[in-house]
Amino acid sequence: MAQPRLLSASTMMGDDVVNPQGEKLGTLKELMIRVDDGRIEYAVLSFDEGLLENLLGTNKLFAIPWQLLQLDADNHRFILDVDDEVLENAPGFDRDHWPDHSHSYWTSEIHGYYNRYVVG
Repeated sequence: MAQPRLLSASTMMGDDVVNPQGEKLGTLKELMIRVDDGRIEYAVLSFDEGLLENLLGTNKLFAIPWQLLQLDADNHRFILDVDDEVLENAPGFDRDHWPDHSHSYWTSEIHGYYNRYVVG
Protein backbone atom coordinates (compact mmCIF):
# COMPACT_ATOMS: atom_id res chain seq x y z
CA MET A 1 0.00 0.00 0.00
CA ALA A 2 1.31 3.44 -0.89
CA GLN A 3 1.75 5.94 1.92
CA PRO A 4 -1.08 8.48 1.94
CA ARG A 5 -0.11 12.04 1.15
CA LEU A 6 -2.63 13.52 3.59
CA LEU A 7 -4.41 12.20 6.69
CA SER A 8 -6.94 13.85 8.94
CA ALA A 9 -5.79 14.23 12.53
CA SER A 10 -8.94 12.53 13.80
CA THR A 11 -8.14 9.34 11.88
CA MET A 12 -4.79 9.07 13.66
CA MET A 13 -6.00 9.65 17.22
CA GLY A 14 -5.96 6.41 19.14
CA ASP A 15 -3.58 4.71 16.70
CA ASP A 16 -1.05 2.39 18.28
CA VAL A 17 2.59 3.36 18.50
CA VAL A 18 4.93 0.39 18.31
CA ASN A 19 8.66 -0.21 18.39
CA PRO A 20 10.43 -1.66 15.31
CA GLN A 21 9.77 -5.16 16.66
CA GLY A 22 6.02 -4.48 16.54
CA GLU A 23 5.57 -4.36 20.33
CA LYS A 24 3.02 -1.80 21.42
CA LEU A 25 4.53 1.14 23.25
CA GLY A 26 1.40 3.24 23.59
CA THR A 27 -1.23 5.28 21.81
CA LEU A 28 -1.32 8.55 19.89
CA LYS A 29 -3.46 10.97 21.90
CA GLU A 30 -2.96 14.41 20.33
CA LEU A 31 -1.07 16.33 17.69
CA MET A 32 0.26 19.74 18.64
CA ILE A 33 0.17 22.05 15.62
CA ARG A 34 1.98 25.35 15.26
CA VAL A 35 -0.61 28.02 14.63
CA ASP A 36 1.74 30.29 12.66
CA ASP A 37 2.67 27.79 9.93
CA GLY A 38 0.48 24.71 10.40
CA ARG A 39 3.37 22.31 11.07
CA ILE A 40 2.98 19.47 13.52
CA GLU A 41 5.39 20.29 16.33
CA TYR A 42 5.01 17.11 18.33
CA ALA A 43 2.77 14.16 19.02
CA VAL A 44 1.39 13.43 22.47
CA LEU A 45 1.62 9.78 23.42
CA SER A 46 0.17 7.79 26.25
CA PHE A 47 2.20 4.75 27.22
CA ASP A 48 -0.57 3.15 29.28
CA GLU A 49 -1.58 -0.28 28.01
CA GLY A 50 1.79 -0.54 26.30
CA LEU A 51 5.19 -2.11 26.82
CA LEU A 52 6.40 0.76 29.03
CA GLU A 53 3.29 1.15 31.19
CA ASN A 54 4.91 -0.15 34.38
CA LEU A 55 8.03 1.94 33.90
CA LEU A 56 6.40 5.24 33.00
CA GLY A 57 3.08 5.18 34.82
CA THR A 58 -0.39 5.72 33.49
CA ASN A 59 -1.12 9.34 34.37
CA LYS A 60 1.72 10.82 32.36
CA LEU A 61 1.75 11.89 28.72
CA PHE A 62 4.85 12.25 26.56
CA ALA A 63 5.74 14.66 23.80
CA ILE A 64 7.54 13.04 20.88
CA PRO A 65 8.89 15.10 17.98
CA TRP A 66 6.67 14.35 14.99
CA GLN A 67 9.66 13.50 12.81
CA LEU A 68 10.44 10.46 14.98
CA LEU A 69 7.16 8.73 14.14
CA GLN A 70 7.04 6.65 10.99
CA LEU A 71 3.62 5.86 9.53
CA ASP A 72 2.85 2.18 9.00
CA ALA A 73 -0.24 2.70 6.85
CA ASP A 74 -0.76 -1.01 6.15
CA ASN A 75 -1.25 -1.68 9.88
CA HIS A 76 -2.83 1.68 10.79
CA ARG A 77 -0.13 2.50 13.36
CA PHE A 78 3.08 4.42 13.91
CA ILE A 79 6.58 3.10 14.53
CA LEU A 80 8.82 4.81 17.06
CA ASP A 81 12.44 3.71 16.88
CA VAL A 82 13.79 5.02 20.19
CA ASP A 83 15.47 2.98 22.92
CA ASP A 84 13.36 2.16 25.97
CA GLU A 85 15.93 3.88 28.21
CA VAL A 86 15.50 7.12 26.28
CA LEU A 87 11.72 6.93 26.68
CA GLU A 88 12.03 6.15 30.40
CA ASN A 89 13.75 9.52 30.95
CA ALA A 90 11.81 11.50 28.35
CA PRO A 91 10.12 14.81 29.18
CA GLY A 92 6.49 14.26 30.00
CA PHE A 93 3.62 15.91 31.77
CA ASP A 94 0.60 15.03 33.86
CA ARG A 95 -2.65 14.53 31.94
CA ASP A 96 -4.27 17.26 34.00
CA HIS A 97 -1.38 19.76 33.79
CA TRP A 98 -0.32 20.43 30.22
CA PRO A 99 2.75 22.58 29.53
CA ASP A 100 2.51 26.29 28.80
CA HIS A 101 2.52 26.58 25.01
CA SER A 102 2.73 30.36 24.89
CA HIS A 103 6.54 30.09 24.88
CA SER A 104 8.84 27.90 22.81
CA TYR A 105 10.75 26.58 25.84
CA TRP A 106 8.78 23.34 26.07
CA THR A 107 9.15 22.35 22.42
CA SER A 108 12.82 23.33 22.46
CA GLU A 109 13.37 21.06 25.46
CA ILE A 110 11.62 18.14 23.74
CA HIS A 111 13.53 18.47 20.48
CA GLY A 112 16.80 18.98 22.34
CA TYR A 113 16.24 15.87 24.44
CA TYR A 114 15.61 13.59 21.47
CA ASN A 115 18.33 15.14 19.29
CA ARG A 116 20.85 13.92 21.87
CA TYR A 117 19.81 10.32 21.25
CA VAL A 118 18.60 10.17 17.67
CA VAL A 119 20.86 10.75 14.70
CA GLY A 120 19.32 12.41 11.68
